[in-house]
Amino acid sequence: ALSHDPERYPLFLAKSKNWDSGKPMALITGGVHGYETSGVQGALRFMQTHAMDFSDRFNILVAPCISPWGYETINRWNALTIDPNRSFRPDSGCEEALSLMAYVEKITALFQVHIDLHETTDTDNSEFRPALAAREGIVQDNWNIPDGFYLVGDTPRPAPEFQRAIIESVEKVTHIAPADENGTLIGDKLEQRGVINYTARASGLCMGMTEAPYVTTTEVYPDSPLVDDENCTQAQVAAASAGLEYVAATLRLS
Repeated sequence: ALSHDPERYPLFLAKSKNWDSGKPMALITGGVHGYETSGVQGALRFMQTHAMDFSDRFNILVAPCISPWGYETINRWNALTIDPNRSFRPDSGCEEALSLMAYVEKITALFQVHIDLHETTDTDNSEFRPALAAREGIVQDNWNIPDGFYLVGDTPRPAPEFQRAIIESVEKVTHIAPADENGTLIGDKLEQRGVINYTARASGLCMGMTEAPYVTTTEVYPDSPLVDDENCTQAQVAAASAGLEYVAATLRLS
């Protein structure tokens, strides 16, 4: 639980009942940024509708709402104004990140896939980027919000076919964000349609917390006129399911 109000903010994990240390691990995370609603709802919906489809092939671990205070208050930061998705490092001081990292470190099974469910929203520009710039005394020069779904891969572990399989599945549910006039998404070079890469571990991103070879962060755009809340949730479920299906087929898991 979060120490500033343990009764109000417990931290929950769900894992498959038929746990077997010989099976590969699949980690699904949501709500690292609490205000990114479909990340939380997508993780919950995945558990309700699709997790059992994979539990015979994977040990499944789901952290549906890593930042419950942020979810309740519609906030990117935690209660101490720390960004949890820049805090997945041992010295971060972020309870939300450290709690999940501590649990994962106890698991001996091999992590093969980690899918972290996020959104890019208009409030990134209207509220959170200006607040960050003011607090840190920096200049924010990128105000591009992509209209549509995209993925962020890990530069040292790009896994392009894995990313492509997710994009192709999600495209059946919602639209994929086009590159801007400079061929970028949020200022970063497009690796393939709908995919950019970051250095996850060096940036303290949640998707960098394991050694899994197949990792990605999803980015849904809930403020698009082409989507609604249900569509955003469905896109997150499609991403998680397609990612696990691809890894299962690649590893020839029966």
